[in-house]
Order: sequence, then structure tokens, then C-alpha cells
Amino acid sequence: MLDWTEIILRLGVATLAGGLIGLNRDLQGKPIGLKTLGLVSLATAVMLVPVHSDEAKIVSDAGSRVMQGILTGIGFLGAGVIVHAGGHFGVRGLTSAACTWLAACIGIVCGLGQWRLVIVALIITFAVLTIGGRIERWLHKRLGGKDETEQEPPPASSSDKPT
Repeated sequence: MLDWTEIILRLGVATLAGGLIGLNRDLQGKPIGLKTLGLVSLATAVMLVPVHSDEAKIVSDAGSRVMQGILTGIGFLGAGVIVHAGGHFGVRGLTSAACTWLAACIGIVCGLGQWRLVIVALIITFAVLTIGGRIERWLHKRLGGKDETEQEPPPASSSDKPT
């Protein structure tokens, strides 16, 4: 059984880690942010702390099923981010949806108390979120790919026209 200090540490770090990813999304003006991803990460950690077998450092069979349920269910929240960001026929919000899923994964790892994995995952996450777009644009230019900003906007539907 985990003591109060360990429980608070696991849940607190999960909330902080998810919140930091959400802060990045907030600062980029994306449709999901600090509160949502902090809560996603916290919720997944809450689900894993009770089923983690600390003595054996393994996850019980019940814990494995909980993780599968979390990661399946979180897909619906991610899909909501994509649909909300849509507003037209283009696909938008995939990075925010991926961040939602990632926040859930980090919450799971925090719930399991795997601190090195949490640190490495956060370092890689912020590297991708910080410089990934620049690298992607550079590669598109270098390799002749079509930039998203060059694509024509979708045609306006009749319901979009003023009456």
C-alpha cells in the first residue's frame, strides 16, 4: 500500500505534467489547454495508483485492463478536439488530440511511479512541440512538399453565406 506522500507525489506530478503540455497548447491558441490536459493526466494517474503492485513493480491484470480502457476512452476526447477545431472539411486539431492521448499516457506512467520515463517523455514532448513545426516546414521546403498554408480554403457552404 502506498503512503500519502507517494500518492500526492504521483497525482501531483501527473497533474503538473499534463498541465505543462496543456499550457503549450494554450500558448499556441489551440482548442485544448492547461486545465483539460492536467485533468486528463490526473484522472489516468488516479485510476492506476490503486491497481499498481508496488512490491512486485508490476501492473496487475486489472491494471492492464484499466489502462486499455483509459487509452481507448481518451480517444473520444481527442476526437472531440478534432471535431471542435474543424468547422470546415479540413482536418485540424490532430496535434492537440495527440497531446490529449499523450497526457493520458504520462498520467499512467506517473500513476505507476516510473519517474525516469516521465522525465524523458516530457523532454521529448517539449522538443517535438517546440521545434517540430520548424523542422517540418524546413523539410517540406527542402523536399518539395506542399505547405498547409498554400492549400486553398474549402468552398463556403450555402449556410455560411450572409442572408
